Amino acid sequence: MANDLDSLRQQMRAVTSEIMQKVQERMELARQIGEVKSRLDLDVRDEKVEQEVRLAVIRQAAAIGMDRDFALRLLNTLLTESEAVQAQGRKSAAPKQTHLAIFQKAKQLEASGKKMIHLEVGEPDYSAPESVGRSLAEAFRSRQYHYTETRGIPQLRNAIAKASGVGEDEVIVTPGGRFAVFSAIAGLLKPGQELITVEPAWPAYRECAEFAGVKTKVLRTTLEDGWTPDIDELKSLISEGTKMLAINYPNNPTGKILDRKTMSGIVSLARDHGLYLLSDEVYSDYAFRQFDSVLTHDYEKSIVVSSFSKTYAMTGFRVGYAVAEAEIIKKMTRVQAVGITSVAEPIQHAALAALSEDPSANVRIMEKRLKFISSKLKEMGLRFVEPDGAMYVYPELPASDDISVVESLLEKGVAIAPGSGFGDSYSKFVRITACRPEDELAQGLEIMSSVIRK
Repeated sequence: MANDLDSLRQQMRAVTSEIMQKVQERMELARQIGEVKSRLDLDVRDEKVEQEVRLAVIRQAAAIGMDRDFALRLLNTLLTESEAVQAQGRKSAAPKQTHLAIFQKAKQLEASGKKMIHLEVGEPDYSAPESVGRSLAEAFRSRQYHYTETRGIPQLRNAIAKASGVGEDEVIVTPGGRFAVFSAIAGLLKPGQELITVEPAWPAYRECAEFAGVKTKVLRTTLEDGWTPDIDELKSLISEGTKMLAINYPNNPTGKILDRKTMSGIVSLARDHGLYLLSDEVYSDYAFRQFDSVLTHDYEKSIVVSSFSKTYAMTGFRVGYAVAEAEIIKKMTRVQAVGITSVAEPIQHAALAALSEDPSANVRIMEKRLKFISSKLKEMGLRFVEPDGAMYVYPELPASDDISVVESLLEKGVAIAPGSGFGDSYSKFVRITACRPEDELAQGLEIMSSVIRK
């Protein structure tokens, strides 16, 4: 028996060696294809060709008895590496500038003594509720600063569950909405599987997916279509390897809210293909027209993400949550248990206190400021879709590119976010936040007007 085992192991080593050799041959072919594409000025990625290869792999997997999901994950790993190899031969592009990168630059300029107007990050300037501060002090006095259940303290989970119309076992408290996004992707998807996101979008969906080894596909929306996704185009992106759709409404950066018909179409697609539907609804309280949560569509594979950061001006508290079926929450909980154990107990009590507060005054402030920004952008003659919600406006620049405008404004003491940070196709756009008082907004927009008129 020992000889049989040794023989099998030797055969496996030989096959592994052959696989490695074939993979290297494939990478060399990818390099050559990349050189040809570069000379012809073609994109590295060709979705039509990828789909043809994908279908061929599915047929071959069926013919040889290989598990189809495994075959597709393996293929996506090869495709990702091929894209990286093909991109190596291109002229190195400048690193992408995100809103956070600009924020850091602005902070460095401030540290050197330069006065800055911050219109680049979604950081509300109004204060968190007083009850939040009192709850922190009470947590200390009551010695409520210990480890908690990974999913969060029962009081907070129950309060969120009641507000969401679900059971407490369908809620997890996370360190901000971002970690809820990450734990959903890392807990539900395997490396090599696919996620589709709708852009322009907060870059975290793509970043979290790439970190987890998940392949990202992008549905691009346009200003001309009012930032409404095309359902047929979305359907065409779904392949055998697609396992999740990620959406964000009210949208960051455009402020778009989808109509009920379009949202129903997205949910139906997810249901028809058995996909997880990750819905980032962090800005749902900042909705200035009818907004229907994905929860109202009663789809069992939906995951709704929210946060206390924007609604209650608690960005630095780092507390958010997700609502999903209990089995999904269990998988997300495993990721959180490995990564952080739990959210700090005093912070959870602060979040519980916030839930008893009425955020409508904050919402009115934001709506008023967005209308003010919109009026000033119209005076500049810029094209944009007036936001239905959230806390941003996303105008198109009349000329030049976003980075040159952003850099020019930084020199003049104004920080705005480059549109390309929210998708590769949006270098003609910038994002302006309404998180500053109107006098600062007016001053910053006046400086912006002088820059883009040049």
